[in-house]
Amino acid sequence: MKAVLCHAFGPPENLTFADIPSPPIRAGCVRIAVRACGVNFPDVLMIRGLYQLKPPFPFSPGLEIAGDIIETAEDAPDLQVGQRVMATMMYGGFAEEVVVPAAAVVPLPAEVSYEHGAGFALVYGTSHIALTRRAQLKAGETLLVLGAAGGVGLTAVEIGKQLGARVIAAASTSEKLALAREYGADETINYSSENLRERLHEITNGRGVDVIYDPVGGDIFDQAVRRIAWEGRYLVIGFASGRIPSLPANIALLKNASIVGAFWGAYLQNDPVAIRNSFAQLADWYAAGDLKPRIHKIYALDGAAPALRQLMERRAMGKVLLKPQP
Repeated sequence: MKAVLCHAFGPPENLTFADIPSPPIRAGCVRIAVRACGVNFPDVLMIRGLYQLKPPFPFSPGLEIAGDIIETAEDAPDLQVGQRVMATMMYGGFAEEVVVPAAAVVPLPAEVSYEHGAGFALVYGTSHIALTRRAQLKAGETLLVLGAAGGVGLTAVEIGKQLGARVIAAASTSEKLALAREYGADETINYSSENLRERLHEITNGRGVDVIYDPVGGDIFDQAVRRIAWEGRYLVIGFASGRIPSLPANIALLKNASIVGAFWGAYLQNDPVAIRNSFAQLADWYAAGDLKPRIHKIYALDGAAPALRQLMERRAMGKVLLKPQP
């Protein structure tokens, strides 16, 4: 089979595309022929050696896929050969085949395309777990989404509206903010041309923001955290800016505020039931037409380098995908 390989930490352009043996089937696992795979910011961090997980070389990036089961282990009776599924993994998705535990596999309904399936789990799962479980966002509260047109940001806008929040979308261009408004944002802030702290003070009448969803970090964190409301919750999703910020602890003290981590991947190992329950709710919203996954661009599997570069340069508006097969 063909796969994208990382032989040493470095930029996307150092990745190779090669024939490798298909992975052997393992107990409790299924083999899936990959039809589409999602590209996510953790993939960028992983190939550069900046992620908390550092797989042995050579490895394939890729955390989520959709495809068809082509082999099952004897102890994976609930899944069948020929079944359309989506699956998540710690790495390895940028390949024509993957072998994953049956517990990480979710049947893909006939009405859901491979592309939507491959771009759904990580971004929608992250936002749903973060907003409902970690921040416990309530109807009527104010939600600020930073990086609001990116893969996870756009889903946070959608889910925030589903939960009844007033959503403020912040992004770096007017084009990105227009997209966030299409997905339900009530207010928008262009933090390339506007002062984020001043605009948040104005929009909230000085009260501040109940929940801040931040996949960006860096200088944007420094501004946003100072506009958190009394008993607000600041969700740390990631650091797309490249800088991990430091928190002035007095802000958390004076506002009785919480800084809350939201690492979706850790639930795969520590609380898979939470993931299943989250997917059940998301599936209901999708079936009702309340969630509309947006695909920014699809590349062939050997186009992993430019696909990852889109995320590194923060040019993607929605999901970027790879397709191993036509």
